[in-house]
Amino acid sequence: MSIITTNNLHKIYDETIVPVYAVNGISLEFDKGEFTAIIGPSGCGKTTLLNLIGGLDQPTKGEVIIDGTNITQLKQTEIIDFRLKNIGFVFQAYNLIPVLTAKENIEFIMQLQGIPKKDRDKRVIDLLEAVGLKDRMNNRPSELSGGQQQRVAVARALASKPKFVLADEPTANLDSKSTNNLLDIMLKLNEVEGTTFIFSTHDSRVMQRAHRLISLEDGKVQQDQKIK
Repeated sequence: MSIITTNNLHKIYDETIVPVYAVNGISLEFDKGEFTAIIGPSGCGKTTLLNLIGGLDQPTKGEVIIDGTNITQLKQTEIIDFRLKNIGFVFQAYNLIPVLTAKENIEFIMQLQGIPKKDRDKRVIDLLEAVGLKDRMNNRPSELSGGQQQRVAVARALASKPKFVLADEPTANLDSKSTNNLLDIMLKLNEVEGTTFIFSTHDSRVMQRAHRLISLEDGKVQQDQKIK
């Protein structure tokens, strides 16, 4: 069953001057439990598509439906609340809060959701164990390697038990060992917990692990291939 549907999705910049079609009529469906990579050259629309699916940007035309909710019709305050409860994000630049420890960074989303401390503590410990960082829970981002910071970011994305996780070039700043460790963790979470991951990526190592490859060019889907 589809948890994400995009219908004739467009994002056009500079409409009144020289229109740039960042996303140009994309219609896709994503099922629960997918491990999908959106690929293509720089400027093809990968990040824009992820931002539209995640409600970080509004389409010029078309709609995004998540588990029956048309998020393109939500007010700004409603979309913020919807993202908080339903979508996990992993960014290329980690986006951790520098003054907070790894534990506090992961816990932050759950605090916003009003989850009781006892439940927060258990969830954080479970996630830190899952990403292999239980012994670094009290370290701040500056005391962690890039790979460790990105693993904290993955744990943070999963903290609220989202319907799916959007990962925008999550391995771009990592070395090979850190990349492989991170992808192994994400694939295990996908297989064991059924977590849905949708990546935008140039990284062949992500593509090799993906179960579905969606290739974009000039804002359009060129190929949509299920691998396994």
